[in-house]
Amino acid sequence: MELFDTRPGQALVIGGTGGVGKATVKRLAAEGASVVFTYRSSQEAALTLIAECDEAGTTVSAVQLDIADSDACKAVITAAAADGLHTVVYAAGPKVPQTHLSRVSVKQFGDAVDAEVKGFFHIVHAALPFLRENNGSIVAVTSAATDRYAVRDGLSAGPKSAVEALVRGIAAEEGRFGVRANSVGPGMLHDGMAAELMAEGHYDQHALDVATNNIALRRFGSCDDVASAVCFLASDRAGYISGQSLNVDGGYTV
Repeated sequence: MELFDTRPGQALVIGGTGGVGKATVKRLAAEGASVVFTYRSSQEAALTLIAECDEAGTTVSAVQLDIADSDACKAVITAAAADGLHTVVYAAGPKVPQTHLSRVSVKQFGDAVDAEVKGFFHIVHAALPFLRENNGSIVAVTSAATDRYAVRDGLSAGPKSAVEALVRGIAAEEGRFGVRANSVGPGMLHDGMAAELMAEGHYDQHALDVATNNIALRRFGSCDDVASAVCFLASDRAGYISGQSLNVDGGYTV
């Protein structure tokens, strides 16, 4: 039996055209969920994902959304929840350069907080009333670096730590309404945003070798590995799991 084939309503993926977001859209749809995903600017990428799902025999839909706009978040989520909303996956986030904190400007850090933390709160604030109606679930994609800091990753790990704190707060406060909230922390991946950073030269071969040696399994993971964890936590099979952070990192944080 598929994970979501008995759940009425929609699953909403915020940031569906990124590496993890795209893999999550495909996995949710394959597991029987009716999926709507958002994209910020790349309509072409959204149409490509829709076509790929069509080829796989699943149907998904997309809507443009800038999560910095709280009113737009409310409108998109209200529309997506017209037939019920059982899952929200927050997989949005900018590509963050690898920079020592001493070289991060105040504006740069403020922009990162706005993009990741305030954006997440805009989504949660709009979605909670609908999730309460359906014993719904929130899963935020964060980073394993919130548990084992990776040098030069503070521009990502700092804001994502705040998102994880909000996830725990939601779990503590909304459980009485049947709402669960968890986060998934990707480690080093060989695809998605990590592949883009590698291609741009943010990691030299020495850095990649050191990273590999720091991973218990001695290999990088994939966006599909992360999507599997996201879908499990969103499903009823994880119905007694809330307020947790699951790192999909090959043992990096051991």
